[in-house]
Amino acid sequence: MKLVAVSALCLWGVLCLCASVKAIGTLELMRDAAVGWTGALPCGKWDCECAFKSQPDCCCGANEMNMLEDHTFMRMVDIWEQLTRLDNDIEEVTGNNKIAFTAAMKPRSDCFGPFTINVPIRYYTISLNQGNGYNDALGIFTAPRAGLYSFSFTTYSNVGVDGERLYHKVQLIKNNEVMASVWEDNREDMEDSGTQSVLVSLHQGDQVYVELLSGRSVVCP
Repeated sequence: MKLVAVSALCLWGVLCLCASVKAIGTLELMRDAAVGWTGALPCGKWDCECAFKSQPDCCCGANEMNMLEDHTFMRMVDIWEQLTRLDNDIEEVTGNNKIAFTAAMKPRSDCFGPFTINVPIRYYTISLNQGNGYNDALGIFTAPRAGLYSFSFTTYSNVGVDGERLYHKVQLIKNNEVMASVWEDNREDMEDSGTQSVLVSLHQGDQVYVELLSGRSVVCP
């Protein structure tokens, strides 16, 4: 058994040696054939001289890939620069065009209402009207440009005498659509108030106002 094992080991060594010699010989033959080739080498996108003598990544196929990566990177840089310029242009146009207003009713010695129809409430005491969106003559805010706007309004009523009916309903209107409202109807409180805040998406030219519903009244002494 020992002799057979040694013989098999020796035979395996001979086979490995032959295979190694055959592989080396084939590579040398291919290299010699390429070097001895006359005329242009049929390597397609790959530079045979480079492939045999230098690192593979310096060959034509790899060069094209590198060029594509560079082109893509430069294109991304160009797009980023264009977006930055566009952002700066938008900021230059709209940055100083902020829109805000704050207004209140003037002090009254009588009730506002009741009326037979719904009536817009006109706020004449204007402490801020940046962008000139609010028209105090009409009591209407007109959006100078599209955007998301925040509106807040407070309603206060005082009937002045215990047991009198406290009866009001005030609502925020966008283009004839009710967005929010506050209301009160009781004989227990002599005075009361309510506040609503709402975010409203507006297109340029949309109108927003506060109206008192018919048959109600507010701001009684």
